[in-house]
Amino acid sequence: MRVHVVSDVHGRTDALARAGEGADALVCLGDLILFIDYDDHSRGIFAELFGAEQAARFIALRTAKRFGEAREMSAALWASLGGDPRDHIEHAVRRQYAEIFAAMPIPAYLTHGNVDLPRLWPDYLREGHRVLDGETVEIGGLRFGFVGGGLRTPYRTPNEIDDEEFARKVEAVGEVDVLCCHIPPAVPELLYDVVARRFERGSEATLEAIRRTQPRYALFGHVHQPLSPRTRIGRTECLNVGHFRGRGTPFVLEW
Repeated sequence: MRVHVVSDVHGRTDALARAGEGADALVCLGDLILFIDYDDHSRGIFAELFGAEQAARFIALRTAKRFGEAREMSAALWASLGGDPRDHIEHAVRRQYAEIFAAMPIPAYLTHGNVDLPRLWPDYLREGHRVLDGETVEIGGLRFGFVGGGLRTPYRTPNEIDDEEFARKVEAVGEVDVLCCHIPPAVPELLYDVVARRFERGSEATLEAIRRTQPRYALFGHVHQPLSPRTRIGRTECLNVGHFRGRGTPFVLEW
C-alpha cells in the first residue's frame, strides 16, 4: 500500500495535480489557501488586493511581533476597499478553493489547516474527497485518525480553536495506527521554524495521546522549515511531511 501525504499546499495547484501519481490514496493535512507569502511578497490574497509593497510592510510588522500595528495597518487597507472585508476575503478564497479542489487527486482524505475556512469546503469537494476532523478511517488495513485546525495564537488565523476543543478532537480519535494532524505535537524541536526564527504552537493533547497510545506514525505539517523534521516518541515516528508549497513533492508512506 502506498499513500502520499501533503500539508501546507498554499495554492500550489500545479504540483498538487501530480501529487497522487503512483499512490493508492492522497492524505492532505490542510492549509490549502495562500493568504500571504513570506518568501514572495507579490503572491497571495493580501498582495493581490493591496500590492507587494504593502504585503512586505505587513509581513515585517508581524515578524517583529508588532501585532497591534499590523492590525491597524490591515484595518486601514481593508477600509480603503469599501464594504465588508469578509466579503473581499471570501471572494478571493473561493477563487483559490475552486482551483485547488479541481486539482486535488482522488481518492483523497483531508483535514483542515489553521488558515483554512472549513465552512466553504463542501462547495468544492468532489466525489472521492473525504474530510475528517476528530474522526477515523481505515486505509489499506491501517486505522488513520485526523485532527484539523490550529491553536490560538497572536496571529489570529481563521481556523484557530481553544485548547479544550482541540483536545476533545484528539480524544475522539482514540487509538490509531497513523495519527494525522495539521499542527505538530508540543515537542520544541518540531515547533521551531529556523527561517521565521520563532516557535509555532504545538498540541500538548496530541503529545499526550502519542505517549499513551503509541501509533506507528504521527504525521503533521504547519511548521514550514522545522529545526527537526522528525523525532521518535516511544515506538511512534513523528514526521513533518513538509511544506508542500515549497517542496512540490508529497511525503510517501508505504506498508
